[in-house]
Amino acid sequence: MPRMLDVSEDVRAEIGDAEADRLLVGDNTPGSYDCTSCRTPGDSEQERTSTVLFVGDETAVLAFAHASCIPSQVVQVAEEQLQGAVRSITRSDAEHPEGPNTEQAVLGVTSGLVLIDDELHPALVVEPTGAIARPGTDGSRGDEFLQLLLEQGFQPVHRVDLMPSVLHGWSVLLAMGRLHAVLQPGTGGTPVAWWQAHAPLQVTEGWRTAANKSQTVLLFAAPAGAIGQQPREDLLRDALDRAAAAGLLVAAAMPLAGT
Repeated sequence: MPRMLDVSEDVRAEIGDAEADRLLVGDNTPGSYDCTSCRTPGDSEQERTSTVLFVGDETAVLAFAHASCIPSQVVQVAEEQLQGAVRSITRSDAEHPEGPNTEQAVLGVTSGLVLIDDELHPALVVEPTGAIARPGTDGSRGDEFLQLLLEQGFQPVHRVDLMPSVLHGWSVLLAMGRLHAVLQPGTGGTPVAWWQAHAPLQVTEGWRTAANKSQTVLLFAAPAGAIGQQPREDLLRDALDRAAAAGLLVAAAMPLAGT
């Protein structure tokens, strides 16, 4: 049965006319799918559906999305991130982070711009909703969130006005201008989601511009209650400074994956 499928000219140019035509008549196209943007179910037989092609240096993966969420388009993703990125944005258990360091935890993530050396840097601030126990323990040792991150390669932050070190193997996935995931190294070197947005998060134009310019995102993390919900970036910076002064802040710089 023909699908209600949108294939943009950019996607058609990448996959070729023959493959595009096969998709449009229903070949190689799933009737039902999980939207690559909002992750809720979709049905290409019942509603307009966009084809979204994730392209690396050597690999391309086709995904599907509600046309009401995003248009059909090509998204450039670093080759080494492609498989992990695609898996990350199509997981059904998106509200829980993956990986050994925060299993079963829910992480709150806030985006903002941080001024370092008179330059604005795109940043993410991560704070759990509660104490984090080491996997396999009963939590009697208290909140081990920061210790677990230090073991992953994050560094203590005593001054927010200094650039954190790059954490190799980690990256921040931005697709279609929205924040999807923070990726960490998985088994065999394939990235997996450490934090996954329940729905893609909007970021400001200034944040996106700064991220695309530097291709690097700063990630700050603090234990539950150290930062809190801050309505303005100046208040967020004040909270980061207080957490750093109290020895409750770790950070890392990581490359941007996607656009």
